[in-house]
Formats: sequence, structure tokens, C-alpha cells
Amino acid sequence: MTIQTPSKVYTLNFWLLCTSSLLFFTSFNMIIPELPDYLTSLGGEEYKGLIIALFTVTAGISRPFSGKLTDRVGRVPVMFVGVIVSCVCTLFYPIVGTAFGFLVIRFLHGFSTGFKPTGTSAFLADIVPVDRRGEALGVLGFFSSTGIGIGPYFGSLIALHLGLDTMFYISSAVSLLSILILMRLKETLPQPEKVKVEHFIIKKDEIIDKSAIPPSVVMILCTTAYGVILTLIPDLSKHLQIENKGAFFLYFTGASMLVRISAGKLSDKYSRVTVLKYSTMILTVALIGIGFASNAFELFAAAILLGIGIGTNSPSVYAWTIDRSSPEHRGRAIATMYIALEIGIGVGAFLSAEIYNNNVAQIGWAFLASAGACFLAFLYVMLFKFKK
Repeated sequence: MTIQTPSKVYTLNFWLLCTSSLLFFTSFNMIIPELPDYLTSLGGEEYKGLIIALFTVTAGISRPFSGKLTDRVGRVPVMFVGVIVSCVCTLFYPIVGTAFGFLVIRFLHGFSTGFKPTGTSAFLADIVPVDRRGEALGVLGFFSSTGIGIGPYFGSLIALHLGLDTMFYISSAVSLLSILILMRLKETLPQPEKVKVEHFIIKKDEIIDKSAIPPSVVMILCTTAYGVILTLIPDLSKHLQIENKGAFFLYFTGASMLVRISAGKLSDKYSRVTVLKYSTMILTVALIGIGFASNAFELFAAAILLGIGIGTNSPSVYAWTIDRSSPEHRGRAIATMYIALEIGIGVGAFLSAEIYNNNVAQIGWAFLASAGACFLAFLYVMLFKFKK
């Protein structure tokens, strides 16, 4: 399989891809801030840590399959599966009336992020020049971050004024819009195959791509922060008397959006590892700041710093993964990186819930533990020598 090197970044396919990502990330992030209280209303307060952890388990399980299908069947069909799952699952949240039913839907919902981002990253790598890959990933990240930022904010706003059920239905409708955008994309995989049974049989050497291990180590350590944030920020916001539990995400992603494009360009110019040295340290400091925040101003200031760290870190890790992969196994390498992402988020979510244990006096320790993980990532990129 040979994929020709493109000469332009900003094509119609590129903008359609960015738009579909904006809508996808807006959709599934709309419901995040309200899920802890919704689960509590169903009698499942002690299972808050599973809201994110369950989601990441299925996303992680599905990655080897989505990676193989991306390399064999095509980038676009894999993206379709992810968005359709998100659209359908979101419709079922208002229907289930028990904590168990909620957790089952949450488990199934994880397949959406197991498929959509894998196909998206491989598609992007196919349509942009190698020497502008970091820049392109920064632009894509800008759109994704916009969705991550406005989703929680408007989701909470809708829930406050129109109710939870309306929030879920609007989230599903936004996913449907993403599907309509994907219908316009032209497949980039040369000679895609028809779906076969063998595509769903995963061999040992098809689970992990060795070329992606170094960026995956950084990914696991740094994304513990996201697991902690998704799990505890709603409760921390409530403790600090912040009415809109999605406000933190607005500051966090706003800062992330502002730096992503320039960070991507810097990684193209100076190397991925060089940029990661700075981003991992920024993440460490930001998480310490959140852990010690005692009012809304301090929390939002730390959120901005966290956004700068994430916005600098993510395009560099993604580009580093693609740089190290072969075109024939690009989907597998990207899937490996995303498995690491799910592990990091899942571990961060589960351990933070255990540390917190519904005791607000303990909540700062969860963020400090995640700061320690990011500092380990800093030491890793500082001390190890990586082959190009």
C-alpha cells in the first residue's frame, strides 16, 4: 500500500474533517459535567469513578479493531461507526432508570471514541504534507478543543434551563450533524477492502505497534490529568460555588485552542521531543495549581495554564506517533497511542475517585497525584534518547 505525499494542507477534505471533529467532540462533551449528578439521582453515587473509567475501557478494547479496520477497510467507515455509536447511545441516557442501566450505556458509549479519533488521525496524516504535520494537527486540535470547551458549557446551560432530557437529545442531534459532514469525505486509503470476518480477528502483533511506544508512554502519564479533570471538576466546581460546572472547561479549552496551532508549528521546526519537555512541565505546575485552588479565580487561572500545557502537548504527541509509524501500519500505530490515552484517562478517573471518595477535603490530593505522573513524563523525555 502506497500513500502519496500531498502538497497542500488546507483542502476541502481537511476542513470537512475539522468540522466533523468539532461536532463530534461537542456532542459527547455536552453531557460530561451533568453525569455525576445524574448518576447520583439514580442511586449510584458510589460509582462516579466509573463514569469515565467504563467509557475508556471499551474505547481501549476497541482500538486494535479500529486500527486494523482503518488500515484495511478505510478511514471514513471507521469514523462513521464512531459517530453513529455516539448518536445512538446518547438517546438512551434519558430512557434508563437505574444506575446499572446508566453504566451499561456508558460502557457501550466508549466505542464511539474507540473508532472516530483513530480514523480521523489516520485520515489527516494521509492528506497533509509531512513537514507540516504538526501544524495540521494543531488546527485539527483547535476544532476538537472548541468542541471540548463549548460542549460542557452549553450542555450545563441547556440542563439548567431546559432539563437533562433535552440536553441528551440535543447532544445526539449534534452527532447526527457530524455524520452528515462525514458523508462528504473522500476515502484516502488506496484499495480499501470489503469488511471480512478476518478483520475482527486480532493477532498479538496487531494490538501494539512498537514504533508508537515512546509517545504512548508520554500519553499515558499526561492523560491521567484528563481523567482526574473529567471525574472531579464538577464536584470541585460545586464546592467552590461555581454554578455552571462546565465553566472550567471553557477556560481550559479556550487556552488550549489559542496555543495548538503555534505549538504544532514549533514541533515541526524544533522537534516533537523538545516541545514535550516544556509541555509536560507546564502540565505539572497547572495540576498543582488546581489541587491548591481555593476560589473560582485560582481554579480558572490554573485551568488556563492546564490548557496551555495540553494544547502544546497533544499535537506533539500525535505528530510524533505518526512520524514514527509506517504508512502501511499507520492505523495500528495511532490505535496504540489511543490505547495509551484511554489507559491514562481511565487510571486517572478511577484512582482520583478512590482518593476523593466523596470527601472534598481529599480532592486536592488527586490532582497532586496526577501532577506527579506528568512530572514522570517530563523526566522520561528529558533523560531518554529516542531514535528518529
